[in-house]
Amino acid sequence: MTKNKSSFGPIVIIGVLFFILGFITWLNGLLIPYLRTACELTDFQALFVAFAFYISFTVMALPSSWVLEKIGFKNGMSVGLWIMAVGALVFIPAAQTRVFGVFLVGLFILGTGMAILQTAVNPYITILGPIESAAKRISIMGIANKTAGAIAPLVLAYFIVHPGDDEAIKNIVNLSQEEKMVFLDALAARVVNPYIVMAVMLVLIGFGLKYSNLPDIDSEDNEDIKNTTHDDHKSILQYPYLVLGVITLFVYVGAEVIAGDTIIRYGQSLGISMEKAKMFTTYTMVSMLVGYVIGIFLIPRFVSQQRALQASAILGVIFSIAALFTNGFTSVMFIALLGLANALVWPAVWPLAIKGLGKHIKTGSALLIMAISGGAIMPLLWGKLSDVYSSQTAYIILIPAYLFILYFATYGQKMKKW
Repeated sequence: MTKNKSSFGPIVIIGVLFFILGFITWLNGLLIPYLRTACELTDFQALFVAFAFYISFTVMALPSSWVLEKIGFKNGMSVGLWIMAVGALVFIPAAQTRVFGVFLVGLFILGTGMAILQTAVNPYITILGPIESAAKRISIMGIANKTAGAIAPLVLAYFIVHPGDDEAIKNIVNLSQEEKMVFLDALAARVVNPYIVMAVMLVLIGFGLKYSNLPDIDSEDNEDIKNTTHDDHKSILQYPYLVLGVITLFVYVGAEVIAGDTIIRYGQSLGISMEKAKMFTTYTMVSMLVGYVIGIFLIPRFVSQQRALQASAILGVIFSIAALFTNGFTSVMFIALLGLANALVWPAVWPLAIKGLGKHIKTGSALLIMAISGGAIMPLLWGKLSDVYSSQTAYIILIPAYLFILYFATYGQKMKKW
């Protein structure tokens, strides 16, 4: 892409893709308690929704990098959308059979398509301008992503949460086995129509993208990405700041998913009805939106990407401790406020971790996408701690995560050699 060519059009298109990524990602916040009931699961088992979805990024990130090498960013994005459509369609037999494993297959396929899309769109938006303002551009994409995340659970709730569900679920123990099966089958069937609509939209957007004027770009030719003060390395593992950036994104995504995907279940565990608790993921997303707006205003004019990352980590520690030592709705709101702490982590880590990678940029990007598997592992730990102790106590795992983010922001991102 030439320097004088406007990047407004490509930014709008990539913004639409970030919206789609956010919409599908944050449906999980409602899917977890919904499938917990429909498939008769424990907290730990229900968190396999997050595991199946996010582990696909680890499994498929490097193949995604290979796909992008072969067919380019633009075609790769279309392929990613079509794979996501297949995953959405798997929800039809999953709902009809009410077999949790089939739901997990659908979620894994959705995640596979998103791995391709994520591996393309993050370096793409980073390259569409100076590296120093990359966090600002990613923050703009974050607004699209988290606006979708705020809307998504409410849209899905319209289809799958009905008045009287809380009372009906409480009374399920009084039903005969046959009556219970009829109720749970009907509950599971509610998810079919929204996922059919989603599949159709993904297919259409994929074709629209394929025939759009979105230019393909070569990250290896981008001067800001190539610019480095040290010799080019033969191995990607010779970049300590990248490796530490991968670990940072692992714990960050784990913390972000816990804040967004467990908060509804946490509210339920405190006796809050689903009618009220269905809003909690939206609260988390709204607080992330506030963080993105702050980032757009402050970075890089008033605050560097590094300072923003340090402040985010400190806020994460404070809000996590506050959630552990307060009660009821107040504690829930501190979990929601983690969205504010989380907002600028992803935008700040990406440019700090990929600067100077040169020819290794696509592999480095794939490794950073693999770090999304933190959203698979850490919520399972939360689920196990929740079953053994309590949902509130389980949030203690957030504290070391934010402390590592603070380490990367202060020291790790500066490391040029091991």
